[in-house]
Amino acid sequence: MKKLLFVADPLSSFVVKKDSTLAMMKASQQRGHEVWHCQIDHLKSVDSFVQADCKQIEITPHEGSWFKEVKTQVHKLCEFDAIIMRKDPPFDLSYVTATWFLSQACLEGAKVFNAPDALRNHSEKLALLEFMKFAPPTIVSHDLVDIKAFHERYQDVIIKPLDGMGGQGIFRVQANGLNLASIVETLGGNGQRALMIQKFLPEIAAGDKRVLLIGGEVVPYGLARIPQAGEVRGNLASGGKGVAQPLTQQEVNIAQELGPLLAKRGLHLIGLDFIGGYLTEINVTSPTCFVEITEQTGHDVALQWLTNLEKHIQ
Repeated sequence: MKKLLFVADPLSSFVVKKDSTLAMMKASQQRGHEVWHCQIDHLKSVDSFVQADCKQIEITPHEGSWFKEVKTQVHKLCEFDAIIMRKDPPFDLSYVTATWFLSQACLEGAKVFNAPDALRNHSEKLALLEFMKFAPPTIVSHDLVDIKAFHERYQDVIIKPLDGMGGQGIFRVQANGLNLASIVETLGGNGQRALMIQKFLPEIAAGDKRVLLIGGEVVPYGLARIPQAGEVRGNLASGGKGVAQPLTQQEVNIAQELGPLLAKRGLHLIGLDFIGGYLTEINVTSPTCFVEITEQTGHDVALQWLTNLEKHIQ
């Protein structure tokens, strides 16, 4: 039996029917491990050790009250067998501060998944720049001149902020260029924030496909998040429909190339996003879609995750 601490959003905020962190907790409990939880604002350094106000929980089968508290206790983070960082974006100063605490905890002997330094070093948008051979035409710039030139070349583009999540702040600008300057000024704070601009991929109609990597290994099914009702965003948080699908050979090849490389950097769980075979984002903070893939295919993603995690904490 191992003691696992999940650093996550408040338990009351979990969407019980489809929460991937909850699926990970359930798998851990079923395997006999202790499940603990804390929030990033519970992290602190006292008596020369990083600690947290932690809550041990037992997951119950009742959706209305899906857990019961076993006990609350202040723990040194190094006393846990594994710490699973599952705080959802935004990647703001509070998030970064949490990773600084976790980095210090690692120096004190803690094992953190995903590794906090790797989380800081891999922007979910900018990490794509290392792998541009797999990406659609893309630029990242503060400069409206650059963005106008890119739009003039490709005519139909997607503009998105670097710190967005769940499809927030994503705009499509078509050939007429309507409101291009206004969108760039608003999203970019008049040049204060860099933006990512990508060629629009009409294949989005078939879905924005999430492919999961666990310990460098590819989960054999992905979740195509298909835009609904005239939307260009497939994100489930923006109303997209999730359809589990086997991976294409192209997706497998790219995932197998990136998986071992990123796993060596401490990224145990990754969500790659594909549109029409192009890699568009590399998600590392709190990848989801466990429940949808498991329910639709029978492949237990949480069990695959836990089995791989256990290899690192024996």
